Amino acid sequence: MSITAFPVLARIVEERGLTQSSLGIMSLGCAAIDDVTAWCILAAVLAIVKSDGFGGSIMTIFLILIYAGVMILLLKPFLRKLAPVDHASRHQYNSWAALILAFALAAGLATEIIGVHALFGAFLAGVIIPPGSLRSFCKERFESVASGLLVPLFFVFTGLRTQINLLNSGSALLIFVAVITAAVAGKLGGSMLAARWSGMKWRDSFALGALMNTRGLMELIVLNIGYDLGILSSQIFAILVLMAITTTLMTAPLLWLARRGETHPEAH
Repeated sequence: MSITAFPVLARIVEERGLTQSSLGIMSLGCAAIDDVTAWCILAAVLAIVKSDGFGGSIMTIFLILIYAGVMILLLKPFLRKLAPVDHASRHQYNSWAALILAFALAAGLATEIIGVHALFGAFLAGVIIPPGSLRSFCKERFESVASGLLVPLFFVFTGLRTQINLLNSGSALLIFVAVITAAVAGKLGGSMLAARWSGMKWRDSFALGALMNTRGLMELIVLNIGYDLGILSSQIFAILVLMAITTTLMTAPLLWLARRGETHPEAH
């Protein structure tokens, strides 16, 4: 059960032959940290939005911190001792996969009751599953259903509620251009400058920024939650979805531009 939520970036890195390169490894590591940070920020924002008043939001954040602490500090070591060893039988793994799925659903229900979205609980459930053959087995079992059925349905659902016809005015198009500019400057520009300040060459810094500019499932999940809660209007939702698509499509050309002229990409 992977904690990452950047299949688009992983596919781009693989297609460009950067899987074993320092740039590819760094981009995937940065994306993982980015997603974990985004989940934490999302939990805090939802606690504030869904609570009644300042006191209620503080209590929700306090409860979710206790919940996360119990999951990571208590349940994770317990599962590591309880989970079957690597040479366990396939029948044991099948039973554990069913238990883990039920556990993820229960974890999501718990965070929903606390006042944060159920996705945060399911995410934490995936984080605390001990690494090893059991995690790999569950990932193999669940990924086929998630990638082959649930993710396409999620994209279709997001597309059906995206009303592109709302961008029918000059002001809406101006907002769209401003959002694209801010998104690219913030993620590509910020990542590039941070990489450069850390000692990377300008070419590699720009390539890392181009990879980090990719938007994936996390952004669409946040947009759908914001739309459901009434935080985002239909027009802003459409603009932000189009921004996610546009910046993702930009990645391959920008990466080609950054890497052209290199005959042998660095690999380690």
